[in-house]
Amino acid sequence: MAISKAKKAEKVKGLAAELAPSTTAIVGTFNKLTVAKDYELRKVIREAGGKYRVVKNALAAISGTGTQVEAALKGLKGVNSVAFTAGDPVALAKVFAKWAGENAAEFHFKLGIVDGKLLSVDEVKALATMPGKEEIFSKLLFLINSPAQRLATVINATGRDLAVVIGQGVEKEKFAAA
Repeated sequence: MAISKAKKAEKVKGLAAELAPSTTAIVGTFNKLTVAKDYELRKVIREAGGKYRVVKNALAAISGTGTQVEAALKGLKGVNSVAFTAGDPVALAKVFAKWAGENAAEFHFKLGIVDGKLLSVDEVKALATMPGKEEIFSKLLFLINSPAQRLATVINATGRDLAVVIGQGVEKEKFAAA
């Protein structure tokens, strides 16, 4: 069934509006994907802060024009879907890679793009093994805070050690008047 030009223009406009703020996209292909599996995939991607669309190649290329994910949507062939987000690319890659690993017979990655840099299938899988933004921030804050904690411990240790020595001297009556 052919789609009218007005309907195509409406789809292009809608997809372009969704892609405009996106900085990350992961493109994949699927085969014999059931409705239940597709619903499950959409759910896990939504929980990671992303969106998932099955796209027509020509309409995706037109919709992606002028966005940061434009390079990933050009020249697609075959049946394609795209997951995209403006948020954490690692979170999207993690949930997508986990789901794709569990459903390897139905789904395969083609490529990805993060901040304008095209990623191969291996790089997308490597992205999925990286720590997320929150974990990196917590490690960074620990590293920033660690020297200050150590300095405070050393400064407090001197006073504490002096108090312990005086306390032991009092217990053993070393400071008694002769």
